[in-house]
Amino acid sequence: MVKKKGLPNVHELVVVKITEVTQFAAWCDLLEYEAKGMIPISEAAGKWIFDVHEVVKENEIKVAKVIKVEEDKKLVHLSLKRVSREDEKEKMNEFRKEERGEKLLEMAAKSLGKSLEEAYQEIGFLLQEKFGSLYEAIVNIKKNKSKLEKMRVPTEWINAIINVVEKSIKEKEVELKFELELKSLEPNGIEIIKNILKEIEEKTGGKVRYLSAPLYRLEIKTKDPKKDEKHAINVLEKIKSKNANFSFRRVE
Repeated sequence: MVKKKGLPNVHELVVVKITEVTQFAAWCDLLEYEAKGMIPISEAAGKWIFDVHEVVKENEIKVAKVIKVEEDKKLVHLSLKRVSREDEKEKMNEFRKEERGEKLLEMAAKSLGKSLEEAYQEIGFLLQEKFGSLYEAIVNIKKNKSKLEKMRVPTEWINAIINVVEKSIKEKEVELKFELELKSLEPNGIEIIKNILKEIEEKTGGKVRYLSAPLYRLEIKTKDPKKDEKHAINVLEKIKSKNANFSFRRVE
């Protein structure tokens, strides 16, 4: 289960598992922290209820907001009614990503003959602290390598995580599409259009397909869509500035 150091902050969103429900409160385990949580009936729903059983059941997984922390008791007071649907969705997506990050960390630890607990103590908590997200730190381990080396993170951990990421995560390839409108009234217009389309393919690395005169579609397969979309637009803008009969637009 995903672990974080210490206790959560007030107003932080946390993922909990309901362990006991009474008429006036629900008790739970915080899945990311070593702490218990309590949801009073006044914070269980955005409407008046007679019994907390009306809104939660034992073993349910919920997203709650921290409203108070009793550090000496490791008890966290929580609210369900202060969590919007958008908050809940965003937090659960983040939690699932962190679970995947933890799994990758565990695989790296296993390759070094170490336990998940040792992994957290030696590098996991550090990655969370420095990068804000265990998952993002791990999947971008190559980009973060020099920074980790400056932090004197053991090379064996860096290499182990890189090996696990390369074997477990394949970069997703996406396709960018642009609709092109190209006309020429010159006697050799067909040849001019062919040359422009060839230039577009060479400079963008994409493939131009004929739709119906004067429309064409540029398709670019990429693993770095933001970078390649920006590059393609720059190429097309330059061609547009030279040719008054050319226009384009990004399509899904």
